[in-house]
Amino acid sequence: MSSMFGKPRTSSERPPQSPLPECNVAILGCRGAGKSALTVKFLTKRFISEYDPNLEDTYSSEELVDQQPVLLKVMDTADQDGPGNCERYLCWASAFLVVYSIDNRRSFEGCQRYLEVLALHARGCQRRCPVLLLGNKLDMEQYRQVPSAEGMSLASRFGCLFHEVSACQDFSRVQHVFHEAVREVRRQAEWNPPVRPLFISEERPCPPVATPVVLPTHHSLATCTFNTLSTVNYKEIPSVAQAKLVTVKSSRAQSKRKAPTLTLLKGFKIF
Repeated sequence: MSSMFGKPRTSSERPPQSPLPECNVAILGCRGAGKSALTVKFLTKRFISEYDPNLEDTYSSEELVDQQPVLLKVMDTADQDGPGNCERYLCWASAFLVVYSIDNRRSFEGCQRYLEVLALHARGCQRRCPVLLLGNKLDMEQYRQVPSAEGMSLASRFGCLFHEVSACQDFSRVQHVFHEAVREVRRQAEWNPPVRPLFISEERPCPPVATPVVLPTHHSLATCTFNTLSTVNYKEIPSVAQAKLVTVKSSRAQSKRKAPTLTLLKGFKIF
């Protein structure tokens, strides 16, 4: 049975020339960690107990974080038992939530492999994306296999934040984690401002008479002659656009400005 429901939004219209800043968050983790349950809990305040673990979708939600609006896009990944075909989210996301279940040590061990992949990617591309390690299913405390101290130790080892939540019970803590990811992206942008635009020089025709300046040769370097009467005209190079366009299927959810809705496929149970 399909269900459609939405998260209420303010009715104020935004000028078309002022689009919302975007924040892309990818949720990673082994199967059964509760990634889809966390996603739906955040978007709808509802809990799902059954879902198709092979479906991977991206959702959009307009959020207000610290009184600043943002278009938060969430990719609910569908890796089977560990990192695989990672490029689809490594080049797309601006922050990552790495999720494990506190009652499943195997899912916790899988998180370490994800953190290693993210650390390697960050070193290779010279771009640091915030990472949050998330222990899910806090409502299963009596069956806990992973102590909080181990989660904090792993997070400290890879330099990421650590939280424990319950997708089943506590919406406020789940929302806090997603909003904290947005805050971390903003902080990272403040620490690493955009690179100043480059300039190229364009020489204009020079008068027929010029005074050459000859630089002496040192250490076997060739002699260089510069024309001192050349006139230089500077032009700004536009910012380099993102070279790769990532297209993500969205079969379970569609976001609309006035009436956003989320469609769950057959097999979901809503509580």
